[in-house]
Amino acid sequence: MPGVLDSFRLDGRVACVTGTTRGIGRTAAIALAEAGCDVVHIDRSDPAETRAAIEALGRRSAVVRLDLGEAGAEDCERAVEAATAAFGRLDILVNSAGAIARGSVLDVSAEEADRVLHIDLACVLALSRAAGRVFVPQRSGAIVNVASLLAFQGGVLVSSYAIAKHGVLGATRALANEWAPHGVRVNAIAPGYFATEFTSALWNDPVRSQELLARIPAGRWGDTEDLAGAFVYLCSPAAGYVTGQVLTVDGGWMSR
Repeated sequence: MPGVLDSFRLDGRVACVTGTTRGIGRTAAIALAEAGCDVVHIDRSDPAETRAAIEALGRRSAVVRLDLGEAGAEDCERAVEAATAAFGRLDILVNSAGAIARGSVLDVSAEEADRVLHIDLACVLALSRAAGRVFVPQRSGAIVNVASLLAFQGGVLVSSYAIAKHGVLGATRALANEWAPHGVRVNAIAPGYFATEFTSALWNDPVRSQELLARIPAGRWGDTEDLAGAFVYLCSPAAGYVTGQVLTVDGGWMSR
């Protein structure tokens, strides 16, 4: 009988991860490869360093080039079809790619706001729907969406991002409800404040950075490696009875 640690293994499975060039997407892709996955990257550029790290682990890696900022629903469908064809199967989708526009809701242009809503919400739904066309017939599959603390809060001067992340949480729960009878699990991870290029405007601001640190019980910004185990867990058989949930990884932010 397999031990509990074996239930975290993902040997023989194929994961599709968006936005793997850097940051959270890169961490997710490498973590899943360490657990045994082959990985297909959906990215607008070639995530060469991430692919090299995965191949150094003895896993296979392939790229489907797609600029989500320009992609329509049909483009997302074709990308998932190509990802499935790359290694002949698909078991996991991680929606990690994202965009943000900082500024007052009165100052951010309609084009900027629409781009954030498109990448952070519309493409998440389109890619998930495309993956569902694979997962539902095979009666297995796991989707993990990257949400945010701003799925619960309004944030400061990031209105379109907060709106999109609220939507990601709703989509996670709605798809989980619909697909649970078919053996498909849909969950989300809500990272707290992580030191990535995405948040550089915050951690490079000594005043704002200190304000944020003062509220984080752990007393530090997160490192993307702090998310690796969460991705593996939610994608693995260890979470076989977990769906429609959001796992907050925030150093204790939401406890205050």
